[in-house]
Amino acid sequence: MFTGITTAIGTIERIEKRGDLRVTIACPLDPADIAIGASIACSGVCLTVVDRGGTAGDAHFIVDVSAETTSRTAAEMWREGARLNLEPSLRLGDELGGHIVTGHVDAVGRVADWQPEGDSTRITIEAPAELAPFIAPKGSITVDGVSLTVNSVQDRANGAVHFGLNIIPHTADVTTLGELRQGGEVNLEVDTIARYLHRMQALRAG
Repeated sequence: MFTGITTAIGTIERIEKRGDLRVTIACPLDPADIAIGASIACSGVCLTVVDRGGTAGDAHFIVDVSAETTSRTAAEMWREGARLNLEPSLRLGDELGGHIVTGHVDAVGRVADWQPEGDSTRITIEAPAELAPFIAPKGSITVDGVSLTVNSVQDRANGAVHFGLNIIPHTADVTTLGELRQGGEVNLEVDTIARYLHRMQALRAG
């Protein structure tokens, strides 16, 4: 489990194509704090550490990425040089600063609009129709692994949904969200509570 609070930004250093992808991610963490078999959310994708090395502040870890994972996540993130939002899994007693996040991407969204708004950035993201029931104003959503509050929702005629977010300067500085531009793809995970409420409502209606 995660909270959607990025603790570091990593960079894909190497991609080795096997049956799956073996990806080496450079990061400013301490390898002594990265356990083999541990889970790290990489731009919203929960991945398992299979090796690690380096020194404190100049570390790297290695993960295997299956074809299933690459087919369900933003294609742009699986390239050498790509920057990823990193969050180690939640430990008992840690502060729940964002919301409950599983690291399982529900869908890939697209940046439909990007505009400065005061000192912040107003971003509108288009999500596919299957996510529309789970997105509500003032609700939570995870975008590339970052817990954010939905400010506005607009349902589209084709069933898709546009939702608006404000990215404050601090969030832009400590995550990759400051690098988003119009048309870019993002990994989306809806709020876990919204998922269960939708399921219960569907059962009642049935």
